[in-house]
Amino acid sequence: MTETRTGTRAPVWGVGASAPRPDATLKVTGEFAYASDLWLDGMVWGVTLRSPHPSAWIRSIDLGPALAMPGVLAVLTHEDVPGEKFYGLDVKDQPVLAVDQVRYQGEPVALVAADHPETARRAAAAIVVDYEVRPAVTDPRESRDVVRHQPVRVGDTFEAEVVVTGEYEVGMQDQAFLGPESGLAVPAEDGGVDLYVATQWLHVDRDQLAPCLGLPPEKVRLTLSGVGGAFGAREDLSMQVHACMLALRLDRPVKIVYGREESFFGHVHRHPARMRYEHGATRDGRLVYVKADILLDGGAYCSSSPAVVGNAASLGVGPYEVPNVRVDATGVYTNNPPCGAMRGFGAVQACYAYESQMDRLAEACGLSPVEIRVRNAVSQGSSLITGQVIDSPAPLAAMLRELEAMPMPVERSGADLRALPGGVSQTTHGESVRRGVGYGVGIKNICFSEGFDDYSTARVRAELVGGEPHVTVHTAAAEVGQGLVTIQAQIARTELGVEQVTVATADTTVGSAGSSSASRQSYVTGGAVKAACEAVRARFEGLPAREALEKFGPIEETREYRHRPTYPMHPETGQGDSHTQLALCVHRAVVDVDVELGLVKVVELAAVQDVGRILNPAALEGQIHGGSAQGLGLALMEEIQVRDGRVLNPSFTDYLIPTILDMPPMRLRILENPDPAAPYGLRGAGEPPTLSSTPAVAAAVRAATGRELTRVPIRPEDIALFWDRSDDAVR
Repeated sequence: MTETRTGTRAPVWGVGASAPRPDATLKVTGEFAYASDLWLDGMVWGVTLRSPHPSAWIRSIDLGPALAMPGVLAVLTHEDVPGEKFYGLDVKDQPVLAVDQVRYQGEPVALVAADHPETARRAAAAIVVDYEVRPAVTDPRESRDVVRHQPVRVGDTFEAEVVVTGEYEVGMQDQAFLGPESGLAVPAEDGGVDLYVATQWLHVDRDQLAPCLGLPPEKVRLTLSGVGGAFGAREDLSMQVHACMLALRLDRPVKIVYGREESFFGHVHRHPARMRYEHGATRDGRLVYVKADILLDGGAYCSSSPAVVGNAASLGVGPYEVPNVRVDATGVYTNNPPCGAMRGFGAVQACYAYESQMDRLAEACGLSPVEIRVRNAVSQGSSLITGQVIDSPAPLAAMLRELEAMPMPVERSGADLRALPGGVSQTTHGESVRRGVGYGVGIKNICFSEGFDDYSTARVRAELVGGEPHVTVHTAAAEVGQGLVTIQAQIARTELGVEQVTVATADTTVGSAGSSSASRQSYVTGGAVKAACEAVRARFEGLPAREALEKFGPIEETREYRHRPTYPMHPETGQGDSHTQLALCVHRAVVDVDVELGLVKVVELAAVQDVGRILNPAALEGQIHGGSAQGLGLALMEEIQVRDGRVLNPSFTDYLIPTILDMPPMRLRILENPDPAAPYGLRGAGEPPTLSSTPAVAAAVRAATGRELTRVPIRPEDIALFWDRSDDAVR
């Protein structure tokens, strides 16, 4: 146990301990209340009618058949929007309900409220919409509608002794959270509305909702309900404004819960990417230059595409020292499903391409995949391609050496068919199974970047309850499964030396905490809670908590916490200190591949990650495992299939995510090199493992098959259709 600055001993569940999650038992037993479990007497059900077309004019809408159905209470279109008709995270370009046209399959067109959810669904299906279908722009290479173009220009030498080029593609990945979009809107006596919702960003939801509802912000109150995962998909509005519109129209509580298929249409996805890279190096493997063209398909609306483009540009060559750079990152509009935030946020796509290039360069220079990366690795004092100096520990070379030295998994025995590609299906007996090993390195920005006013607010109250000190922590930070509630309590226990801590439900009655994204909440909300606790402790006047509260009574303090300033990237050169903090993770993947059937089994993942300071070891390990799982999914199985703007697989039957049978054992080495600018020296940890795991798995499959494999997810036909059985070699 550690000593606090008041001289009292910190509780056992303070910072650095694997404090238990307060929601863990309830979630395991199925008793946890998610937003989809909300219920209120007198509530009715809302349903959204969505466009079947990716691009069409709306000629007319006939609501009569729906209104005539018994049990139907309201049917609304864009004409019923009480305030502004458009909203958006960055640009107000997304209609509350389609006005005169639809721009993607699944765009909301009308709303229905009924006394039973099935009645509402039947009524929505009865609405007659006359569409004039238009040609859809679905190939981002053909789009001339640019969201953002961000170049990065450094140096003027673009010739080298060794040159490798490659074109790479990343498919559209879904966040695949298990709790569908859901919420309950309740009209209030003051003419406002109270919304109980699963979201990532309460205050920005409110700030988008209020203008559309024609209400002042103070009359739109949001309370966080149980969130069943997020990973970026809950940053944008989904059902929030629709439920509030219906509740205000009917003066009754309205609940909306998406089914799984509607969820695929109701939230943004990871941007698909097409990328062309050229790397030039000396014969001994020192990078001379990198050229990169990164094209991101933003889909029908802006969402967070500008920030995604900025990340892809600024991190587009990875954590390597490169004196000459020509990067162009571009996001465009299409009539494909809207894309926005997902774990890794632009850096994932670039990482797959630049790491594939580093493997090609290693082969061309006659070096190992680890050696080529070590020779070019950044360290503290290095500059990113934006000119930003890495001013905190970045021991990438040492991390790679440590990863390389980790023991390899045992060779396959063949006795247990479950250990083979195909698993329990027993599709092979190992005749054509080859083993491969691959490495991946990722660098991810932490917190919001490019001058965004990134802060969090915390209110901390200390008082005596039953004669014992008790602390209540209140923030608007969304607990989306990452364990933030646990961390807030750990910080309060450490700073105030008090065992009993309650974390109040997040809502908009306290100042903004920003979004639960960008691996930022431990940093900024943790910083705010720490600052508020320090202010409370200062009022203890050096006394232990109980004595201070007996003497002074309840003590409450509210504090905002901001990290150091960041600045926009220069629009022509990309230069600027655009990021708050940077985090590194390296992966090694070992795979077995049945080269005739195209089946892949990931035998083991090993990872080394620097987290600055470990706040909760168990939660941290869970984050690394989870991020690695999503990276594995992107490498081998996860893709929303979109053809001509239409989604072909909006279900977990056809959109595959890794299960417990797909996840291999993991070896972890977690380093603590504190960042002096961050609270406790911590470094955001949730996203980096998603970056490096994907290229590591892809590289391992390449090593096993000899195939170039320039697209993820890798499909069985990418392997099997190119295997020459006559000479047991790759064509």
